[in-house]
Amino acid sequence: MGMQKDLETLSINTIRTLSMDAVQAANSGHPGTPMALAPVGYCLWQRFLRYDPEDPTWPNRDRFVLSAGHASMLLYSLLHLTGVKAVDAEHGTLAGLSVKLEDIKRFRQLGSPTAGHPEYSCPSGVETTTGPLGQGAAASVGMAIAGRWLAEHFNRPGFAVFDYDVYALTSDGCIMEGISSEAASLAGHLKLSNLCWIYDNNRITIEGTTDITFSEDVATRFSAYGWNVARVGDANDLAMLERAFQAFKKTGDRPTLIIVDSHIAYGAPTLQDSPEAHGSPLGADEIRATKKFYGWPEDEQFYVPAGVREHFASGIGARGRELRAKWMKMFQSYEADHPGLADQLNVMRDHQLPEGWDKDLPSFPANEKGIASRAASGQVLNAIAKNVPWLIGGSADLAPSTKTTLTFDGAGGSFAADSYGGRNLHFGIREHAMGAILNGLSHCDLRPYGSSFLVFSDYMRMPIRLSAMMEIPVIYVFTHDSIGVGEDGPTHQPIEQLASLRAIPGLVILRPADANEVVEAWRVIMEMNHGPAVLVLSRQALPTFDRSRYASADGVRKGAYVLADAENGDPELLLLATGSEVALCLDAHEQLNAEGIRARVVSMPSWELFERQDESYRHAVIPPGVEARVVVEQAVKLGWERYAGAAGAIIAMESFGTSAPFKDAQMKFGFTTNAVVTAAREQLAAR
Repeated sequence: MGMQKDLETLSINTIRTLSMDAVQAANSGHPGTPMALAPVGYCLWQRFLRYDPEDPTWPNRDRFVLSAGHASMLLYSLLHLTGVKAVDAEHGTLAGLSVKLEDIKRFRQLGSPTAGHPEYSCPSGVETTTGPLGQGAAASVGMAIAGRWLAEHFNRPGFAVFDYDVYALTSDGCIMEGISSEAASLAGHLKLSNLCWIYDNNRITIEGTTDITFSEDVATRFSAYGWNVARVGDANDLAMLERAFQAFKKTGDRPTLIIVDSHIAYGAPTLQDSPEAHGSPLGADEIRATKKFYGWPEDEQFYVPAGVREHFASGIGARGRELRAKWMKMFQSYEADHPGLADQLNVMRDHQLPEGWDKDLPSFPANEKGIASRAASGQVLNAIAKNVPWLIGGSADLAPSTKTTLTFDGAGGSFAADSYGGRNLHFGIREHAMGAILNGLSHCDLRPYGSSFLVFSDYMRMPIRLSAMMEIPVIYVFTHDSIGVGEDGPTHQPIEQLASLRAIPGLVILRPADANEVVEAWRVIMEMNHGPAVLVLSRQALPTFDRSRYASADGVRKGAYVLADAENGDPELLLLATGSEVALCLDAHEQLNAEGIRARVVSMPSWELFERQDESYRHAVIPPGVEARVVVEQAVKLGWERYAGAAGAIIAMESFGTSAPFKDAQMKFGFTTNAVVTAAREQLAAR
């Protein structure tokens, strides 16, 4: 028993000293929290986490999310000491470690996998990108929802394919951020008993002690959310930590919050409750003093004592290997007894689509009155979801407006505390949390979508940005895309949102012009294995173009295409637009052609897809030699200069909108056929 205790202390202090040395070598980062929480990380990983370091992408592993991303060295130390293996993009285990000691020595350096804040899958074992506080905690709710849905969908008597738990380590900052309130409220409502947040109650933020900003009773707050709340009065007390984790494992009707009281750094007494230890390296003298306090070689750096790695191997290593081996054996029998479900799971994990996924996609006949693109999208979504069982999602209380409810037979209704098999998620009026939850769902190989009005994408910007950074295939469906919202007025009329979303690297935005472009946009989105997509849709009806007269909508997959061309010879004028404004350009095209003006209409649903095409295609659609150009979009013109050219006309919004019937609003701001025709004539006259 004494030797075991010695190994426990030795292992915990190894986490601490690796963290100190890494931060000091980088001269950047936060050593205090990893030092203070080393016992928490040790207890969870060594005694409880269902995780095999030999296979860190095992589907039924417990998930550990370091929402307090500034404490990244805690995670990197654990990944190294437990021997977590590196994996490739196809979940194949590689020979080397995910985090080598050399990587820790190069903490926060160019090209090192040990970034300042954990970044998804680089290194292996990082379940999601964290950094912006609260994002990891909210994403963990998505992982917990996924666990419950996967169990309902795949588990069968005698086959517990999915029964994993999700742990998130949160900080004072995470708990203060509003996203944690949104996510925790929803998790409590859904009674996600497979979710455990560990709150590091160290009472320190960058500006000083939390007394200056934070005095609420967190335990009472989470009890009100419907959580089980436990408290550990000393982060060093392994016995109390173990009892708290055991209590979580026994709680079957609600999520659990474990409040752990800690000091920001343990060791030299001068570091107790020190904001400096949180926000900067300790310095060589403090490190030597702290190592002396631990009984550590004072001048030894990145020292891993003999027996520490072996100790972790005998704990989490042996336990995880046994659990995974049992699961793999069980899954072999599952494949024999339930081949269809097993095949679904394998296809889903490979981020592929089932055969025939698009067989029921609708085709919309020409119709001058047309259909709102949000309504067309609802039909397409249901047709796809019927054949892609793991397509799951919902809205922030707006599904009737965004048309994102799955209504086909077999959709399973709503995902709820008493019905985890439903594919319709109800996020409530919690856009920020919804975005992060979608990221968590995607990390568990589901294909999630979330919806709201386009103007409210601002509430979701951080999780959208993170999904692009992580290159995960989350789908965002935003409707009410322009001043066509009408009477709701400028607060609900998105003006700058398209430009803002287009500024995010790796994010694909599609704003289709009619119902058949909606079909093709969904086809493009579903075929995207890496990276998120935004679908931007109208509230008002859009005419469905006659495709026997105009080009096929399959040009959507190239981002922009020639919808209607000059009738006699090469074009002398280009009309470029997205969404509802394409119809204005087509009407103008008819008038201009009647006047003998050779005009071309280019539908540009996706700048991002268009820019991925080779130069020859881009020049064929938008010939550089045709300088007379008119761009039309009911949004700010920012960015359109690259397509309009130096002297082209841009009919766009120069201000916020107004409250009025949408036709009146469009008239007020110049979105009319006559305005397009006038701008076209002026362009030609100027040449």
